[in-house]
Amino acid sequence: MKESETKVRQLLIGEALKYAAHSSPNRSAFVFENKRLSYKQLLNRAQLLAGWLTETGISKGDKIGCLFKNGLSFVEVYFGASLSGGVLVPVNFRLVPNEVEYILDHADVKILFVEEDLLSSIEPIVNKLKKIEQIVVVGEVYPLLNKEVLSYETIFPMNIKGEAEELCDDDAHAIIYTSGTTGKPKGAVLTHKNIYINGMNKSYHGQSKRGAKHLLIPPLFHVAALSLLVTNCLLEGTMVIHREFNPEKVWQTIENEKINSMFLVPAMWNMLFQVRNYEKYALDSMTSCSTGGAICPLELKKKIMSTFKNAGLHEAFGQTEMSPSTTYLSGEESIKEGKAASVGRPSLNVRIRIVDEYMNDVPAGEVGEILYQGPTMMKEYYKNPEATSEAFKGGWFHSGDLVRMDEDGYIYVIDRKKDMIISGGENIYPKELEEVLYTHPYILDAAVIGVPDAKWGETVKACIVLKEDKQLSKEEVLEFCQTRIASYKKPRLIEFLEALPRNASGKVLKTVLKSQVFTEKSEGRIE
Repeated sequence: MKESETKVRQLLIGEALKYAAHSSPNRSAFVFENKRLSYKQLLNRAQLLAGWLTETGISKGDKIGCLFKNGLSFVEVYFGASLSGGVLVPVNFRLVPNEVEYILDHADVKILFVEEDLLSSIEPIVNKLKKIEQIVVVGEVYPLLNKEVLSYETIFPMNIKGEAEELCDDDAHAIIYTSGTTGKPKGAVLTHKNIYINGMNKSYHGQSKRGAKHLLIPPLFHVAALSLLVTNCLLEGTMVIHREFNPEKVWQTIENEKINSMFLVPAMWNMLFQVRNYEKYALDSMTSCSTGGAICPLELKKKIMSTFKNAGLHEAFGQTEMSPSTTYLSGEESIKEGKAASVGRPSLNVRIRIVDEYMNDVPAGEVGEILYQGPTMMKEYYKNPEATSEAFKGGWFHSGDLVRMDEDGYIYVIDRKKDMIISGGENIYPKELEEVLYTHPYILDAAVIGVPDAKWGETVKACIVLKEDKQLSKEEVLEFCQTRIASYKKPRLIEFLEALPRNASGKVLKTVLKSQVFTEKSEGRIE
């Protein structure tokens, strides 16, 4: 069998692009600012990049780093790396230089693509990056000590085309580093099949139509956004990309581009509704609103559904190691009585178990850790066999998420296992109190953590961000909670903050909140 015939039988990321380019060559695949790239043009540029990478010495499995904000160059490098057989390592552009150094070194990155605007993250560490052989800069090029630097646009006139041979869908496709909220980040190795199947799952559950227009805003270095590039190809759609999150611009783009669908993490949805007079924009084109990446409060779900009247709400839940989605809640399910608070049922191609600490399945309605199996499950943690073995204990991936499942198979996220508070022997789940706080009309954002307590072991602290021009006392917060949650779950400490610390995925950095030391007086202890 010829090599080309073997590849088309595989679930490869490059093949997804080829299918779209064959079926809809002149359709706009990706739109960024004033530039539109058709599927035919994207495939051509991706193949030229793949040829250059191969010519430069990239073999199957070699690591290709990229330090980009959202844009067309990110999309091109993503598909170019896929066709070359290289493994893409997207780096969070918000990291400080020593954090960038750790990821590039740990991942054994051989070639690094970086934007001119982000060179400041490379310059202080460039002489330490011994494994990197070539740096390619999108934008103006200038010397970087002893590293060879190449201008991105000079690659394409070289007219070198080529692709990896004998590539199969179980080969590594990308290494996505976890947020590292506890210790050093781990590199989840995701295969071509992992991301391809996730794209198929997303297409199935999202109910998007062929040729739909999607607005992409979350950073592409995060797997929830990155995986949408493949979904877009599978649907032969048009994806409009924003470089950064600008709430006002989101409303304008929905109206001007007649956007059909959009994915935002809950924190972004929350900020979107803080724009003054957002009701003036035409939203009739929207047929699908998606959220995920963090737990979405029930009140926020209701706000999304009431604002986008023609759109269904689709919630995805999961994590990086599962490529990432594991459960879905469809628009119809979101309005079922008693189901809107759930994250839906298991995704197509994903098997789940909910177990106790001894890996015994728990009955419906009881809290346990959710475990996963399926073709979207990562291959391993890169160069970390101990963590890999622990994560796959018993042949299932251990998520660290505590959930319960009702009699109809709907899953309700209780909290992260590591975030659970044990106070006076009672288990307290922060999400439960956070849901209560989100229903207060003056509260914009909230996070609940456990802090050390000499008497109870841990006590409950609420960190609260108020809406603009709103005031609230600690006593009023406590009074609000009084009749809405059991007494032992109420906050004993309350702190008003200007903003909650979040990582690029929109998750609250509770480790940062816990590390902040306040005096008892400033925290406002309430007994």
